[in-house]
Amino acid sequence: MMRHLAAALLAGLLAACGQTAAGPDLNTILAEKPARTLSEYGLFADASAREPAEGVVSYNLVNPLFSDHAAKHRFVYVPKNKAAAYRPDEVFDFPVGTVLVKTFAFAPDMRQPTVDERYRETRLLIRKAEGWAAYPYVWNEEETEAVYAPAGAWLDLAFTDEHGTALDIEYRVPNQNQCKTCHQLGDAIAPIGPKARNLNHQGPYGHAQLADWAARGILAGLPEAPPTVPEVSDATAPLEQRARAYLDINCAHCHRLEGSASNSGLFLGYEVDTPTAIGIGKHPTAAGRGSGDAVFVIAPGQPDRSILSYRMASSEAGIAMPELGRSVIDEDGVALVREWIAGMEAR
Repeated sequence: MMRHLAAALLAGLLAACGQTAAGPDLNTILAEKPARTLSEYGLFADASAREPAEGVVSYNLVNPLFSDHAAKHRFVYVPKNKAAAYRPDEVFDFPVGTVLVKTFAFAPDMRQPTVDERYRETRLLIRKAEGWAAYPYVWNEEETEAVYAPAGAWLDLAFTDEHGTALDIEYRVPNQNQCKTCHQLGDAIAPIGPKARNLNHQGPYGHAQLADWAARGILAGLPEAPPTVPEVSDATAPLEQRARAYLDINCAHCHRLEGSASNSGLFLGYEVDTPTAIGIGKHPTAAGRGSGDAVFVIAPGQPDRSILSYRMASSEAGIAMPELGRSVIDEDGVALVREWIAGMEAR
């Protein structure tokens, strides 16, 4: 009787704190249809999704993809007694039941991103038996729940960016089909970030992240020296490697043979080593307003005459690249790529 009373008291305390002791629910995770609310998956120990449930691991990337200056909180859940299989250049082969979680957040002043931070959307990628499924969730104003939003959403946001510029933007939460555009891999969809080179650094727990995953039993086959990429903000790293790392995480998921931009013939993966494939001296497959009257994707030594930097520096529909995922220009990214192009020997 005392045991039942203690259990009831614990359940009451957890409910009062907006917590759940259940943990990830595989039945909900693997259900044919997405759950109506984020909390139904049991991925977090609290209603605000700040504390992961047992078995859910926080992680981060060497270089996060730019998304209108949003801060991102990433988590991975791999079912107990299962592990992702290591791949040297591609996203790891995650087992059925895996959930990749990415929450997008904004603070009033992104120079202090944790002060009065508010969650805006959470995206789930779930590894089902038939492949990956993408589900967007939008947070309510009270930040007590995120609700499934297959049609996406438009959010009016006002904040100060990392450089002190005041911004007032219409932030777009992608709809179900738009998720597929960026995550396309042939006829299926797939994650973008969790590759060895993007994870190989000190993670949020203060340890070498890939070794930590292996020690937790959620990654199998980790070699002694996995690849990595430099931080794009590290001015001590070689300029070309930093620019290529930026293009790799921001552009290569579409600009690859199996991606949605494969017909461009422009392949921007970090491992690609053919100059014309990454755009150097390459004519575009289709001319038009997206070219800005330039004739080369990358004109060595001439960023002002390069289609790549021209499109990155635009926010106009039909010109801007990437086409989805941003409404403002990543000025730091543009400056980095322009510097790289300017330093190339002119032909």
